[in-house]
Amino acid sequence: MSGLRLHLVGCDRPSQDQIRRRFERDGVSIAATDLLVDAHDEFAGAAPDVVLLDADHDADMVVRCLERLKRQHPELPVILFAGEAEMPLVVDAMRGGAFDFVAKPLDLTRLDIAIKNASQMHRLMQRVNQLQEKHQRHGGFQGLVGQSPVMRELYDVMEHVARTDVTVLVTGESGTGKEIVARAIHDLGDRRSASFVAVNCASIPGELLESELFGHERGAFTGAVSRYVGCCEQANGGTLFLDEICEMDVSLQSKMLRFLQSRTFHRLGAAEEIHVDTRIVAATNRNPLDEIRAGRLREDLYYRLNVVPVETPALRLRSGDVPLLAQHFLTRFTAKYGKYFHDLNADVLQTLSTYGWPGNVRELENMIERVVVLNNGTQVTTHMLPTVVFDASHATGGEDLLRGPDEILPFTEVEKREITRALRICGGNVSQAAERLGLGQATLYRKIKKYDIRPKRKGRTTAPSNGAR
Repeated sequence: MSGLRLHLVGCDRPSQDQIRRRFERDGVSIAATDLLVDAHDEFAGAAPDVVLLDADHDADMVVRCLERLKRQHPELPVILFAGEAEMPLVVDAMRGGAFDFVAKPLDLTRLDIAIKNASQMHRLMQRVNQLQEKHQRHGGFQGLVGQSPVMRELYDVMEHVARTDVTVLVTGESGTGKEIVARAIHDLGDRRSASFVAVNCASIPGELLESELFGHERGAFTGAVSRYVGCCEQANGGTLFLDEICEMDVSLQSKMLRFLQSRTFHRLGAAEEIHVDTRIVAATNRNPLDEIRAGRLREDLYYRLNVVPVETPALRLRSGDVPLLAQHFLTRFTAKYGKYFHDLNADVLQTLSTYGWPGNVRELENMIERVVVLNNGTQVTTHMLPTVVFDASHATGGEDLLRGPDEILPFTEVEKREITRALRICGGNVSQAAERLGLGQATLYRKIKKYDIRPKRKGRTTAPSNGAR
């Protein structure tokens, strides 16, 4: 922990001396503030890495101090010292954004683990913020978030494509942002001042889709009481986005092929041929070649659309972007619903990063919105997560979900995961975990310190009755 900066707030002199003797020998820089009201002013110019706050004061003063610290320094982790009598205050403080607490009298091994975890979380959040700033500085992709290699490659393709009028086919699983990519290509190109018109071929009945695309004259069919200008014409000068193109009826695909070749069409019930200058972007969540083999997609239409293929990557293939996306959605929904969340703790980020996300970015977005709506606080913690996300990420130690079938873990990693699992099952009770693992308690403490494991207490991992975790 060499170079780590701690700041003690409101700690009595014996506790300060005990902490200094234990941590200064490891190169930790320690400062202290005796009065809670002065805590922020003491380090306003250079915030520490971790704050240790003594809860043995007036409860309202402790809460106000914590609120002020988190308001001015949202990512700053705060660890509380608390005796048995202060447990109700600890619960309120944890809900208010405190990172952890250590019971009095001080257990220096437990404090060492808490400080290491807090400093790791602090560095992780600083990295997330750096990536967010980098993305904001070099972004311009209309809501796309991520700095993973696959996303940077996608951005490059989009920038090249946007400079032309070439037809694009966007493929990818549901929830990966295919329409966002299509709209970004439009907004990055010369047609940005004209219309972007989206048509979902799966949501419109086949007998009405032709009219929706090409329009109709009054009296063209029963119910056509007036002329209707179709989407192809509405997109004149701009971009027509054909979403779920594989859902289009084969009989209509031939007419769409002609439109792609000539950019001309007839409104239903009209003899006049209409010519438009429209860019085409299509998308599908199916495998087009499978659809061709099944007879549901014309091969000539596919090759007409697939001039430049663009694939939106599944979220499980870019798990490093999950913290960025989660923070992005948290900021948006916190503002939308008038809440006070500022970040997600390290355990939450680890859990989200190891979940498989079958619903991709849309599933993550919906989950963060649900968390914000159903909970209060300043930091998202694991007990707020839906059960399905938490259990899936931790069922086999989290990282196992991302491990190949032939990959063999080092024994130290297996040991670390089994200790973590035992502590979780025992609700953070080290004595019970040691007994069930067949280890001495002192041995288990050494391994907890060695592997930097943070035992989870039952009170913070029990799912509430509404099904969130």
